Amino acid sequence: MADALPERESMEFDVVIVGAGPAGLSAAIRIKQLAQEKGEDISVVVLEKGSEVGAHILSGAVIDPIGLDKLLPDWRKDDSAPIKTEVKADHFLALGPAGSVRIPNFLMPKLMNNHGNYIVSLGNVCRWLAEKAEAMGVEIYPGFAAAEVLYNEEGKVIGVATGDMGVARDGTPKDAYMRGMALLGKYVLIGEGVRGSLAKQLIEKFDLDRDSDHPKFGIGIKELWEIDPKKHNQGLVQHSLGWPLDNKTGGGSFLYHLEDNQVAVGFVVHLNYQNPYMSPFEEFQRFKTHPAIRDVFEGGKRISYGARAISEGGYQSVPKLSFPGGLLIGCSAGFVNVPRIKGSHNAMLSGILAGETVFASVNKGEAQEELTSFDTAWRESEIGQDLKKVRNVKPLLSKFGTVFGMALSGLDMWTNELMGFSLFGTMSHGKTDAQSLKPAKDCKKIEYPKPDGKISFDKLSSVFLSNTNHEEDQPIHLKLRDEALQKLSEHDVYAGPSNRYCPAGVYEWVEEGEDAPRFQINAQNCVHCKTCDIKDPNGNITWTVPEGTGGPNYPNM
Repeated sequence: MADALPERESMEFDVVIVGAGPAGLSAAIRIKQLAQEKGEDISVVVLEKGSEVGAHILSGAVIDPIGLDKLLPDWRKDDSAPIKTEVKADHFLALGPAGSVRIPNFLMPKLMNNHGNYIVSLGNVCRWLAEKAEAMGVEIYPGFAAAEVLYNEEGKVIGVATGDMGVARDGTPKDAYMRGMALLGKYVLIGEGVRGSLAKQLIEKFDLDRDSDHPKFGIGIKELWEIDPKKHNQGLVQHSLGWPLDNKTGGGSFLYHLEDNQVAVGFVVHLNYQNPYMSPFEEFQRFKTHPAIRDVFEGGKRISYGARAISEGGYQSVPKLSFPGGLLIGCSAGFVNVPRIKGSHNAMLSGILAGETVFASVNKGEAQEELTSFDTAWRESEIGQDLKKVRNVKPLLSKFGTVFGMALSGLDMWTNELMGFSLFGTMSHGKTDAQSLKPAKDCKKIEYPKPDGKISFDKLSSVFLSNTNHEEDQPIHLKLRDEALQKLSEHDVYAGPSNRYCPAGVYEWVEEGEDAPRFQINAQNCVHCKTCDIKDPNGNITWTVPEGTGGPNYPNM
């Protein structure tokens, strides 16, 4: 097919941005703000793989407004801003199998305080930011998945290409075939989210992670509920740790009361868990049945579901972010503050900083330079200050378990906050998340209760609520490198954990028939969480972008 491919059409811009999330949109807005101040015209395009801006955005979300305040200082006066619910109460629970204990707020480090923050749908915030960007002249192309990085003869990044449309499962062009388009720019900003396919390629090509620690991840699974008005407490933020996870498995929950009797509930499991029989999805469903939690949802209605990976490596895992011709920003860089369960503020701040860095270079007539000043600037900025204080929380939890690790983490955050130093220096993460799984023979099977269809649910009915859709007759976007290895290792040694770590029922081992066991990939179920790309014990699965518009269609996550 390659010999018969038509030549790509191309469009040229000053700046090409991949991903219409908080980072990408903030960068686009900031560049346009600076251009207007200077009376210049700088062209900016934003590519978004979702069917619309916000369709693939999923977050808790309680946002720290520091990024918004810097980007759009008058946002509180804007009636169209979908940021209405300020945090009014902040609770933290330790859960046991049958009861709970509330940890007093005065014992919590000040940086964990959520007062002054806002409970939002991050998808709706991105839709609103996109309107601001378009009003300033930014071109936004939803439904166009950036599938390839383009280089010049010197090896510098000069743009990206969108994926071809209308390709059949066997790789041949269908009647509706359309060649992807090349979008060329003086600079390319990659803000495609956690474990993005282009960021992964760029990190490898330019060896950007040579001086950083292993990246670490969690999986966050979220539902949106409409509950009984009598149980609703707008502005309440509640977090928990403990049950149903054991002491060796990191994670916890969030429960946020938005406006309109809606509650966002979610569960995070750190992906360095050891037992291949564990299912983060099932742990989430079990969590909702806890006596301290269940009553909130009884009589309510689940209205949305989704999942995504979360970057958890923090300060020491952030790779070099500059490469010839562009920058990594937002969750592509790994700017999540793990104990706060917040990354949107740092994503926006990184977009603002990247926008200022790129604008300065373009304004001087430069193109395809390696903007190394960005690597120093983010560490000296609010982002670096935010992440450095909590850099040891994840390693301490991993090394000492939830109970002792949380106590040491609290101490470490207090010393960082009050005295500006850590008793532990900067700890290393050790193994990758893929390396953390133990062979099945060394672990105990976990028997999960059947869902009741009222509080707890199965995967397929959940995926239905995510409005996930892919064109079925297209190449599978989940690439298996070695089929034999998957059988010999993932199945025979680890008892097929892909069936359990995936929150959407994408992977299954078919144990019946002549060719059993057979690894089956139900790619049309994929909610683009990218957990498979992280947790497969052999790194044997690679997540790539499907045709544009494919994936979930979250209305308000």
